Amino acid sequence: IIFPQTPGTVSASPGIMCQHYYLLRPIPSDTLPVVDLREDPDPALDPREKDLNDTELRSALGSHFDPLCMSLSAPPPEDRHAPGGSEDVTEAELRYRLSGAMPKDIRAMEFEVQHGRKQKPSKKLRRRLQLWLWSYTGCPVVSAWSDLGTRFWPRYLKVGSCYNKRSCSVPEGMFCKPAKSTHLTILRWRCLQRKGGLKCAWIPVQYPVISECKCSCHN
Repeated sequence: IIFPQTPGTVSASPGIMCQHYYLLRPIPSDTLPVVDLREDPDPALDPREKDLNDTELRSALGSHFDPLCMSLSAPPPEDRHAPGGSEDVTEAELRYRLSGAMPKDIRAMEFEVQHGRKQKPSKKLRRRLQLWLWSYTGCPVVSAWSDLGTRFWPRYLKVGSCYNKRSCSVPEGMFCKPAKSTHLTILRWRCLQRKGGLKCAWIPVQYPVISECKCSCHN
């Protein structure tokens, strides 16, 4: 799903021109998870080499360019995964991705251990049990680089996905699902059939990226 911005122009070269935003995409949607965009495979709709001037496009994108989550060239193979690459994350890595304060319900949780007779665990063991439960039920966003293809600039974006290798609840049954999304402003190569032929130009669009995941019931 691509969200057009408010009406405006992007000026740099003849290939980066104004197009009325109502003709670009449907009404913006906050539906999660983010739906993959289906592209027309016709190569005539691809930008040509002269349309891919990085200097002009960087100027057109302006302050929206974020090097932390955008790249003009392919990232190293070890950093490049599909959006669903959360399957490759280990339990240890998942534990390190937890951030912020421990949830109050887990911090206040009491435990009992059976060793001959029921007794409360030591403070150290209680803390370890809380950390394990937090890491098991937590749903951090797993980031990975995604290749959007030549019709987007920058071509490579760091996008988020939810860890879904296992259930996130005890007992099992709930799974990590997208809860919130944010938007990155990038450029989109858009072609429209007009009188006189095909007219193409780079336009600014808002690309949705998952920013928060929560443990939810499986639909």
